[in-house]
Amino acid sequence: MASSNNNISIKIIDKCRVSPPPAPSTDVTVSLPLTFFDLFWVRFHPVERVFFYKLHSPPSFFIEHVLPKLKTSLSLTLQHFLPLAGNLLWPSHSDKPILQYNPGDGVSLLIAESDADFSHLLGYNSPREASETRCFVPELETLESRAALMSLQITLFPNSGFSIGISTHHAALDGKSSTMFIKAWASICQSLEEEQEESPTLVREFEPFFDREVIKDPKDFGLLLLNHWSDVMSKMFPDENNIKKSLKILPFEPKVKDSVRATFKLARSDLEKVKKKVLSNWNSNVNNGDDEESTNTPPSTLSTFVLTCSYVLVCIAKAINGVFKERQKFGFAFTGDCRKRLEPPIPENYCGNCVWGNFVDAKPEDYVKENGVVLVAKGIYKTTKMLGIEGFRGVEASAFDKYMNMAKEGVEILGIAGSNRFGVYGIDFGWGKPEKVEIASIDRGLTMGLAENSDGNEGGVEVGLVLNKQVMDLFRTLFREGLEDD
Repeated sequence: MASSNNNISIKIIDKCRVSPPPAPSTDVTVSLPLTFFDLFWVRFHPVERVFFYKLHSPPSFFIEHVLPKLKTSLSLTLQHFLPLAGNLLWPSHSDKPILQYNPGDGVSLLIAESDADFSHLLGYNSPREASETRCFVPELETLESRAALMSLQITLFPNSGFSIGISTHHAALDGKSSTMFIKAWASICQSLEEEQEESPTLVREFEPFFDREVIKDPKDFGLLLLNHWSDVMSKMFPDENNIKKSLKILPFEPKVKDSVRATFKLARSDLEKVKKKVLSNWNSNVNNGDDEESTNTPPSTLSTFVLTCSYVLVCIAKAINGVFKERQKFGFAFTGDCRKRLEPPIPENYCGNCVWGNFVDAKPEDYVKENGVVLVAKGIYKTTKMLGIEGFRGVEASAFDKYMNMAKEGVEILGIAGSNRFGVYGIDFGWGKPEKVEIASIDRGLTMGLAENSDGNEGGVEVGLVLNKQVMDLFRTLFREGLEDD
């Protein structure tokens, strides 16, 4: 069985289901309710990532040693993350879906081989066809009545390396939780001896905490979310079957036609340049209507998140506007981790969703202005500062109205996935750290993927993008010129 995509050929070697090992602890049914943090993502597209690892060994070594170890350690890891081997279900008697693992459940695993140029896939700054990464991402099965929570694909690039592609259902995991699972898998794999029957001890920091009772919802925000999302989705996707209890993922299809994917690096020195420019021009053109002293007084410093997002987002907006003149209104929304912001705070190893969306307080026209980086940086800084002061403010129905109103006004919402704090470039299964990590699912929207720098540059970041080819060309120019010394 084989498939191809442009110039890339994929040969399917095997397709199997990996289950937790037989044991009294895995021979039970486990059900978890969804919190309002989870319910927000019930019909959202899966989060898809690909880890690329170099391996200069013959295919026989991969098949005989690497692959069995990856599969065995995956099974052993699932016994610690039992709900993830199950499915998202919506019981007929319930007004909300649940996560449920039944004995025998497991994760879909696809084993493939590719003739793709491995060094080409590892490149930076040089765009390549957006569809190429899709070859190494597994599909996540979702039906009206049931949805898988995770699927995996391991692809061999003979004599060059291999990749691990993972698709996760966002209703089960946020980015921090899915990264914790991969780190746990890598940790067990690295410490597993060949033909070892007993599972290595899982490092404490990777032990998941699944208890949903720690997230309180006395006002039943979860039901409010489901109802509001049902209304919003029926307007966004009028042709879809909007059965209230449907679990089918809505068609946020990958936008790969005439699009390219590229990853760009921002060194610590680059971010210092952006910070210097922003702070020195903080009050050069005060944003109309923003008369708060706290925002107009320059802060002593700015976070990597504020600097990266403001610079990259403005480059994106100006590139889009430069190619498509009619597109000139933009907005930015990001999710913030609420684990420490809940009252009381919940454990850092909580495994599920504990992030909430925030709209940045910047005018839609600010992104394409000459001093756009300053204006957007101020907006992001203000939003993150209020998040730090007020913590999680609860579910606001007005946020749905705000989103719909912005869409009606032609405002394009820019988003972000990943984090430079996840530490994805430290995930070593035993054959070295990844050469590159891509968030494949950024091609389903106007989204930038964020991670720490792969080269160990402390304080640096890398940003993944999927854009129209012409837009990407202009973005590269703006991105490079904006970092040149004055």
